[in-house]
Amino acid sequence: MTRLPGRLVLLGHPVSHSLSPKFQNAALRCAALPLTYEPLDVEPSQLDATLSSLIEAGAAGNVTIPHKARVAARCVRLTPLAERVGAVNTFWVENGALAGDNTDVGGFRLALTSLAPDLDRSRPVALLGAGGAAAAVLAALEDEGFSEVRVHARSVERTHSLRERFARAVVVPNGAEAVRGAALVVNATPIGLDGHAQPIDVRFLASDAAVLDLVFSPSETPFVHAARARGLRASDGLQMLLAQGALAFERWFGIAPDRDAMRAAVAR
Repeated sequence: MTRLPGRLVLLGHPVSHSLSPKFQNAALRCAALPLTYEPLDVEPSQLDATLSSLIEAGAAGNVTIPHKARVAARCVRLTPLAERVGAVNTFWVENGALAGDNTDVGGFRLALTSLAPDLDRSRPVALLGAGGAAAAVLAALEDEGFSEVRVHARSVERTHSLRERFARAVVVPNGAEAVRGAALVVNATPIGLDGHAQPIDVRFLASDAAVLDLVFSPSETPFVHAARARGLRASDGLQMLLAQGALAFERWFGIAPDRDAMRAAVAR
């Protein structure tokens, strides 16, 4: 086992809705590790100062919206995967310097395998969103051998940045066009966190499409409900959230967490 970090935190803004403290603290208790995983709501203007304090404390943790790219830029060492994605969701301090990884990629792959392992890789995928989560999804889809990923987001600059970094990415300015005929539709935006909005009308989706909504809701998201009402396979972000959290735990401590305990903590 590696040396224990001085603190274990979740950096984001906001973070009050996050389930990560519930399942990470359950995993820590099962492993008898004397740490508490704590959420830190950090406004963008305070991120650099907060990171400096965490480095001094020898901390480790996770990163969520909107800090993944900026934390990656602060890291002295990135894993090849984090460098490829350009975003960090898992960090630690190594020899007094910040180091980062991206376990969102592995988390997404596990979620996709659980939902729809039989997807036709020759058909397009629609990716809604262009932030750090979208970059992780693109890396995973390329590794899985999908031939084309249509990217649609409000930020034209971000979509074109993804196209430059990922060979399979195709920028599509219209959401309905992006999802037309797609074997898989991935929502990598925050749309749905309010419990009402959907990133795209499910009537535009192919009759055999699978839907992965990276947003998590205790009663599942409106997008997932609407997709299932159409008879489509659909899953929200819980599987990916738990999987990336378990991979992060292994990165910090060198041991696998009790995934059953993590799932049970979320269920409660």
